[in-house]
Amino acid sequence: MENWTGFLRLAVRHKEERTIPAEVYNRGAFKVTPPIYLDDPSQPCFYLMNPGGGYVGGDRYKAEIHVGERAQMLLTTQSSTKIFKTLTSPVTQDTSIVMEKDSYLEYMPDPIIAYQHAQYLQNTVIRMEQGASLIYGDIITPGWSPDGSLFRYNRLQLKTIVYYEGELVVLDHLQLRPEVHEVEGLGILEGHTHFGTMTVIGEKATSDFVEQMSDTLSACAGSCKIGLSALILPGFSLRVLASSTQKIEAIFEACQRCVREQWFGKKPISFRKY
Repeated sequence: MENWTGFLRLAVRHKEERTIPAEVYNRGAFKVTPPIYLDDPSQPCFYLMNPGGGYVGGDRYKAEIHVGERAQMLLTTQSSTKIFKTLTSPVTQDTSIVMEKDSYLEYMPDPIIAYQHAQYLQNTVIRMEQGASLIYGDIITPGWSPDGSLFRYNRLQLKTIVYYEGELVVLDHLQLRPEVHEVEGLGILEGHTHFGTMTVIGEKATSDFVEQMSDTLSACAGSCKIGLSALILPGFSLRVLASSTQKIEAIFEACQRCVREQWFGKKPISFRKY
């Protein structure tokens, strides 16, 4: 096993109309809570934790997530991913997710906050089998610097790759480098400070559902800018530009609520940590 700063393996399986842990293993500066059942006894929620409070230069983290056939899981983080000064080697976060047939995963980590001189590389690979359904999102905030100015990090790179039945269906590669490009400018953040991206995949993401979702989100957009794009399989990609984390979270929650209610007949849930 490679020398990771933190390594975590989490697997769940379906048993008697419930989802239960099948394997929980962690080493180094990466932990996971015992399962918490929020409003649905069939869906355990796990919180990923970094006991050190933040990431620094050279840190390398690896997570392996496995959702068994017909299993359902909620996954989030205990707090924001804080990236501090990384003048030498960047911080890397590698996540591998396997979703077996008819499984369901909501993976909604807290925002990524990149401070001055931060470098962060995030690679997420998701492998889905037939009938699996996914909600996965990320939020990026501009962080903090001693002089109070925004966007003083060096580089943020988020790459998400999704395979469905072995076929590549999503390749989403976002890179923000304020020293090279004016990230607030046209074609990037366009005057906004916060960015959110969400990927939703599932057989019930019909064209009618995507159109309805577009109308629902447009109604609650307010001052945010929203983009909704259909994927090559049933599903869509959601982009949000806003001036605060809370505004993006509200739009993401509206999307989650529609999926949970219309696809699975489930009530809305909250990942609140307070």
